[in-house]
Amino acid sequence: MTIYLIGDSTVADYSLEEEYQTKKFPQVGWGQMFQPFFEKDSLKLVKSFLGNATEVKIDDRAKGGRSTRTFFQEGRWAAVYKSLQKGDIVMMQFGHNDASVEKTERYVNIEGYKEFLRLFINQTREKGATPILLTPVARNYPWKDGKLTNVHGEYPQAVKYLAKELNVQLIDLNELSMEFFSSKGQDFVTKNYFMNLEAGAFHAYPNGQNDNTHFQTAGGREVARLVFNAMKKG
Repeated sequence: MTIYLIGDSTVADYSLEEEYQTKKFPQVGWGQMFQPFFEKDSLKLVKSFLGNATEVKIDDRAKGGRSTRTFFQEGRWAAVYKSLQKGDIVMMQFGHNDASVEKTERYVNIEGYKEFLRLFINQTREKGATPILLTPVARNYPWKDGKLTNVHGEYPQAVKYLAKELNVQLIDLNELSMEFFSSKGQDFVTKNYFMNLEAGAFHAYPNGQNDNTHFQTAGGREVARLVFNAMKKG
């Protein structure tokens, strides 16, 4: 069985890019850290999603900067649709870029967002594959009274609405990641999970980095674990 991941930079696999070690490391998307969770002996833990699959391949098609609309317009969805086989899974997590009102080339309003997700869901089912919706993963802001709060406006709610409307399995990654990061505390999360790097620590970032959207290795791994654990609960 193949699990296709579609989405934005927070899901993407940067190791597929040229010169990853010198240009992007340690930045990861959670999809990049997902495959190791699907060892043969762990497949039975997510049987409610996978059925009797004996082998799972993660095919990460997510790409930085993409909204539902640009992912569709660039033919990225068409390529996934063409490859889909009966019994495969498509996990879809968009929202970060759809919500970028100031970036008109990627912005998609709530109704458009729902329409593109409906398209991905319906065409996934046409192929005999299973769609899984994910709300967008949290950013490392805004924090309020020691808790991380929602930065994505109405987009997570739109995903939940669609899950109900079309009877699609939902992983509320926004909620799960806000809870998890809150439990670790702002300082720990900022330093260890997001791309806040000291100058000279990594080849790709000689001047350091202040980025509270994208994950470094440990953060990507923990988000992948949240997704896998949500699958275990079915």
